[in-house]
Amino acid sequence: MKNSAPNSAGDSRLVARFLEMMSAERGAADNSLAAYGRDLQAYLEYLHGIGSALKNTSTDDVRGFLAEAEHLGLARTTAARRLSAVKQFHGFLQAEGVAAENPAIIVEGPRAAKPLPKMLNDGQMIGLLAAAQERVQKSEGKALFKALRLQCLLELLAATGLRVSELVGLSYRAALTDDVFLTIKGKGGRERIVPISDRAREFLSAYVKVLKAEIESEPKYLFPSHGAGGALTRQHFALELKSLARMAGLDAAAVSPHVLRHVFASELLAHGADLRAVQQMLGHADISTTQIYTHVQAERLKEVVEKFHPLAKKGSS
Repeated sequence: MKNSAPNSAGDSRLVARFLEMMSAERGAADNSLAAYGRDLQAYLEYLHGIGSALKNTSTDDVRGFLAEAEHLGLARTTAARRLSAVKQFHGFLQAEGVAAENPAIIVEGPRAAKPLPKMLNDGQMIGLLAAAQERVQKSEGKALFKALRLQCLLELLAATGLRVSELVGLSYRAALTDDVFLTIKGKGGRERIVPISDRAREFLSAYVKVLKAEIESEPKYLFPSHGAGGALTRQHFALELKSLARMAGLDAAAVSPHVLRHVFASELLAHGADLRAVQQMLGHADISTTQIYTHVQAERLKEVVEKFHPLAKKGSS
């Protein structure tokens, strides 16, 4: 039970005093003051609705206000802004001697949702692979070598989901083995084995054959470079991939080596792969990192249902 009844007029005057202070002492802009005013008006309405007086508001009341924002479907940024206004307002009341403490000071704001990975659909991925093949067919000499190298990089990435640093850092000898697995040294020096498909191995063999004709001695890296590191850089590969994306009619900004790694993981899960197996192939230390792809699949299924199921369409009965 609250110690005193709500006082709408008195509480509104306190909000007005707070806004005056924000303007005079902190130089808050008009837009900021308007936002503070709206947020605190919503806060007062919530408190009065639950029968709480502003002067003896509890931490649970503040948390309840945030929970209401979530229930109303407000954006996390809006809820975070509301909490900021409430915290500053209660800090003002405490400084003014109106309240003994700030009940909002220990309340945590809403956590930002992890964004879902950028993806390419099946048609876009097929178009990218086709563009790589077209570039090979149209190239000669040095240009042919570069086209084959890019095609090999793309096919390996699509088939293994390697990190781009792992891909460009593959040793030359790793490509010469007849084993169906690649041994990869990933983050933190952790080793893992990744299977390589027959299709990817065919493109790899074709590239190695041309590479041997291009070099005088055995290179250290599968994708050698004349640069200081000795291997093709991540940045160079990313630029070539974006050029290929434009050739395929795709948005180059939406295509990167990391996006193709996402495609690999998502496709595995879409076709029934075990989450732990996907974690192993991606080299994730924590399975929670891999679980983001289950959310991608959930979003895809939701889109399919909303698009094709007759009862999911608005106005259906």
